[in-house]
Amino acid sequence: MTAAVPDRIEVGVLVTRRRSASEWGGDVWRPEAVLIEPPPLPAWTKLREAEGVELHFAGLAELVLFPGETGHYRDNFTSDRPSLWVAFRPSMDGRGEVVGVTADPYEGEAMADSIGDAVEPVPMPAAIKEWIEAFFAANHVEREFFKRRRDKANPEAFGRKGPSDRRGGDR
Repeated sequence: MTAAVPDRIEVGVLVTRRRSASEWGGDVWRPEAVLIEPPPLPAWTKLREAEGVELHFAGLAELVLFPGETGHYRDNFTSDRPSLWVAFRPSMDGRGEVVGVTADPYEGEAMADSIGDAVEPVPMPAAIKEWIEAFFAANHVEREFFKRRRDKANPEAFGRKGPSDRRGGDR
């Protein structure tokens, strides 16, 4: 019997910060990468600065996989560029927080609906891809697609009612 594949791992997140071109705009934050082996650094360590762009280690985040979403992970792998989606929420203190990391492209799309969060697909590291593929192999169950059939239309559903059918009867 093979060992169970874990459904969650801790990853490190890198974000960039650049000044807005507008004097009224704030800083522009953007998720850049996910690290399978985060560095032993405290969150918000500046890693480098060049040409007005700062790269920060934003901290750790948990990447969780769900057995019911294995089809979504397969959709991610069959795309041109397998990705992880990172949601980052800037804050007034000049930093921010990593809101979430997902390998599900549909969840990543839903995360982008949150106003104010920066959501970006970032390249998926090879080690994370191998872990997700192992999780897929251990948990995927192919589900048959069932197309729903509509009920037949009732042509009398919106028909006019006679005088005796009105509320209160005949008057």
